[in-house]
Amino acid sequence: MTIRVAVVGAAGRMGSTVCQAVQDAEGLELVARLDVGDTLDAEHLAGADVAVDFTVPSVTEANVHALLDAGVDVVVGTTGWTEESYGHVREHLARPEAAGRSVLIAPNFALSAVLAMSFAAKAAPYFESAEVIELHHPNKVDAPSGTAVATAQGIAAARAKAGLGAMPDATQTDPDGARGAVVDGVHVHAVRGGPGCHAGRHPDRPRRRPRCGGRRCPRPRRAPAGADRPRGGRARQPR
Repeated sequence: MTIRVAVVGAAGRMGSTVCQAVQDAEGLELVARLDVGDTLDAEHLAGADVAVDFTVPSVTEANVHALLDAGVDVVVGTTGWTEESYGHVREHLARPEAAGRSVLIAPNFALSAVLAMSFAAKAAPYFESAEVIELHHPNKVDAPSGTAVATAQGIAAARAKAGLGAMPDATQTDPDGARGAVVDGVHVHAVRGGPGCHAGRHPDRPRRRPRCGGRRCPRPRRAPAGADRPRGGRARQPR
């Protein structure tokens, strides 16, 4: 059975990636590429069974409602959802006209991210304190990211289940919000930077110090035993 797929946000970075993934996958057929300005109705969805939304937080909820009204199931990879937004979708799915429709909203589809969120929740009860630091490209429009929020929520739920109280924090003054956002009692810090920028590392600094004696190593090669070592650090072989 072939599943017919429409992609909303198809012109974006993730949307175009999803389009390619659908085209490369067996059992899937890409039937519609939709983006800004396109109407989300049955005609433009071209007979799709499911629509994938990779747009922006400001429009994703409205897209889901329109797609449900058009009679398709929805998979959402857009972040920025709130509990209020989730509630609106649940109410929509409870309507008789939406019977049989489904919506999947996931903060991250990468296996590594899903595993990291799971590991964080499992480890949280064994630490006195836990916080989340997330890094994204500077073009990301929401902060903290959906992945960071989900990670913090998982940490908080695991700590509550273990009977742990609030995490210690002696901060008394923070007028500029240096302690970051707080999600269910867990501090979340959102870092934004260009290619090569990592939290705690300058973008121009190499990831790993080369082995001593390598081409990029600032230190000279080690002189062999018995060699005369003149000033300046370079070894001179004996004649």
